[in-house]
Amino acid sequence: MLAAVALAVTINRFPFTPLSYTLILIHCVILMVGGHYTYAEVPFFGNSIGDLFGDSGDTFIGFFFDMERNNYDKLGHLAQGFIPAMVAREILVRANIVNGKWWLILFVLSFCLGFSAFYELIEWWVAIASGEDAEAFLGTQGYQWDTQSDMAFALLGAASALLLLSHWQDRQIGKLRHSAPS
Repeated sequence: MLAAVALAVTINRFPFTPLSYTLILIHCVILMVGGHYTYAEVPFFGNSIGDLFGDSGDTFIGFFFDMERNNYDKLGHLAQGFIPAMVAREILVRANIVNGKWWLILFVLSFCLGFSAFYELIEWWVAIASGEDAEAFLGTQGYQWDTQSDMAFALLGAASALLLLSHWQDRQIGKLRHSAPS
């Protein structure tokens, strides 16, 4: 809700690209679906990863996915890196805060990974405060590497977004700059 207010307040002074608005909407839908069902119980994510890869519990894929659980939260954490990466990148590029392509990439990846780690800390604090409901809130579903794989998914999402969408976003930023009143 805070993001919606921030977007509404800044739409005239700092309108985002259509790409960023679309990604923000997608992220909202992912969060709302997870909030509606709880991340551990979203339909169609129950065993689909396990069915896709078979019994891969001791492999590299097994580190990222516990085959016995609902992995919808992994989609959420991928989006938690993917979408904020593009929003942060747009702000940094348009405000000319970071000089150099590699510094921009480093800053965006660091921001997304830091945000993901902070989110995991908030989950931990809420779980401690709630006591017996900690397992349900955390949604780890007994998966010992849940926190680490969540952060890895956010980093993978951020890196993927930068790799796949940076040029598209640059073109849209260019159009915004040309259409802005002088």
